Amino acid sequence: MLNEINLDDIKETAVKAGNAIMEIYNRDFQIVYKEDKSPLTEADLRSNEIICFELEKLYPNIPILSEENKEVPYETRKKWSYYWCIDPIDGTKEFIKKNGEFTVNIALIHNGIPVLGVVYAPALNELYSAKKDSGAFKNSQQLPLRVNENPAHSLRVVASKSHLSKETQEFIDTLSIQTRNIEQVSKGSSLKLVMVAEGEADIYPRLAPTMEWDTAAADAIVREAGKMTCQYHSFPYTPLVYNKKDLLNPWFIVK
Repeated sequence: MLNEINLDDIKETAVKAGNAIMEIYNRDFQIVYKEDKSPLTEADLRSNEIICFELEKLYPNIPILSEENKEVPYETRKKWSYYWCIDPIDGTKEFIKKNGEFTVNIALIHNGIPVLGVVYAPALNELYSAKKDSGAFKNSQQLPLRVNENPAHSLRVVASKSHLSKETQEFIDTLSIQTRNIEQVSKGSSLKLVMVAEGEADIYPRLAPTMEWDTAAADAIVREAGKMTCQYHSFPYTPLVYNKKDLLNPWFIVK
């Protein structure tokens, strides 16, 4: 099945959604709030509409799980071998703040593992992509772009811009026991994961809630770049698993 997926088609779909998002981003737009108090804009819905339409047209036999679609019962999902996992806009809060740090996330999951991922940041014109056993890329450059040769001397840690938990900050503070210089930066959306894939950051701890669609696409890129998204409480380290009964991710670290 994976061999039948044209990664360029998925990249084009993400860019198409991103272009529609930017049309709304550059004008006034309304914000509503979902039951869980998270914000929703017309850009989220328009992006979702474009992505679902394109994927259903290109690959009608692959089901879709999206943050903005109706919830799919686990009894149905657990029978899926392959499915698309989508976040039409990851970082809606950053979109509303107009700081550019939001992404379109499209992942293909196979038996709980992300095997293809596209992360597009339309305001930054950055397109990350990966397909299992084919490498990870930022635009046309293969990842990682940088390697930290001396982590005992310095570490660059990226953390959430809008959701920095006390536990995450405490974890970051403990890194100074083993490393002389800690530089902490903040970033929105799945850009934090791809920063590690790229080598722009060394570690991203997330000791706070996320959903599977928040991480799936970027996780595929992280893995193909030779890095790991691992569950915080696991030893030995266990990668994140997808299509669980509960779509909430456990705490994790990308490194």
